[in-house]
Formats: sequence, structure tokens, C-alpha cells
Amino acid sequence: MLDPYLRPLIDPPLDAAGRVLARAGVRADAVTLAGLATGLAAAAAVAAEVFWLAALLIVASRVADGLDGAVARASRRTDFGGFLDIACDFVFYAAIPMAFVLCDPEANAVAGAALLAAFYINGATFLGYAILAERRGMTSTRHGSKTLYFTGGLLEGTETIVFFLILCAVPQHFAPLAWAFAALCLVTASARVALAWQVFGTGWTPARSGLDRTSTAIDKE
Repeated sequence: MLDPYLRPLIDPPLDAAGRVLARAGVRADAVTLAGLATGLAAAAAVAAEVFWLAALLIVASRVADGLDGAVARASRRTDFGGFLDIACDFVFYAAIPMAFVLCDPEANAVAGAALLAAFYINGATFLGYAILAERRGMTSTRHGSKTLYFTGGLLEGTETIVFFLILCAVPQHFAPLAWAFAALCLVTASARVALAWQVFGTGWTPARSGLDRTSTAIDKE
């Protein structure tokens, strides 16, 4: 929900840094993998209950997640780069909740499982919608040049990162926060299913739809 409003603020510095890295010969895939490594280090810090370090590493990981697309735009964009980016994103988003479960299994296991299930369901609706949108030639320029097309929702990347940072600030409240966020993820998934039924189940064609003006896409290679 907040991603479109942050884009105009974060894209210019990211693009400037991406051009510098591209000129230095840094590849976008390398930035993607560095972001994943930093995110997994954040998860390890959570499991070790070093939450201040985890918060810093989460921010650094997500900066890299935005920077890889900027490097790709300044050099060469590939389909594999887009695939690698989304795969690494899913690993990161699974690793952080799992780390909170590991740091206190007795208190966090059930809520963590519910949160991961909600992430999985939300991700399934996102990918399914993206596949059908690609088949129908749907495009969106709301968030700039993208690889994968997807609908915006109540919870997107910005909200999830803020949620992770809140968890690092108050880890003792993981369980109720995880339950609440899982419920909101299911609201997002349900809304996407309803939109998919409206768009793909009623003889929709690109020429008759204004959906591309209200949808988002992944800002990756």
C-alpha cells in the first residue's frame, strides 16, 4: 500500500548508486545475492537475540534489494535476474519469522507457523496473478520498469519491512503481532483472489481494462 508513495523518494538515490556500481562492473545478480546473504545474517542475529543488529541488517538487506534493480537498469536486465530476485525475496521473508520461532520456540512457534502460512498463501495469489497477467499482456508503469507484474495490496514490501523492524524492537510481543499481521496478509490474499475472479473470470481483455493504472509490479531486473 505504501510502496507507490515511497518510490519517488527512494528511486533517485538508488538509481544514482546503481549507475556508479554498474560503471564499476558490479553485476545486478551479485547485489541480489549480497542482499540475500545480509538478510540471512539478519535472521541469524534474530535467532541469537541480537535484535539491534538484526534491525540494521534487515535495512541493509532491503537497500540491496532495491539497489539490484537500479544496477540492472543501468547495465543489462535479464529474465534470470528477475527470477533470482523474487526467489531471494521469498527466502528472506521466510527466514525472519523462522528466526523468531527459533529464538523462543515455546512462545513463538504457533504464531510463527501461522505467519509463514499466511505469507505462503499471499505469495501464491501474487504469483498466480502475475502469471495470468503475463499471459494476457498486462503492463503497468506505476512503479517504473518491472519484470513481474502484480497487483498492489494492503500489505506490500514496505509494510512487511516495518513489521520486521517492529518485531526487532519488541520481540517479546512477537506472537500477537504475528497473528495480527497474518490476518492482514489473508485479507490481502482474499482481495487479490476477488480481483482475479473479476479480471480473469469475466472475459476481460487488455483494451477494456484500466487495471494497469491501479496495479503494481516488482521493481527488479
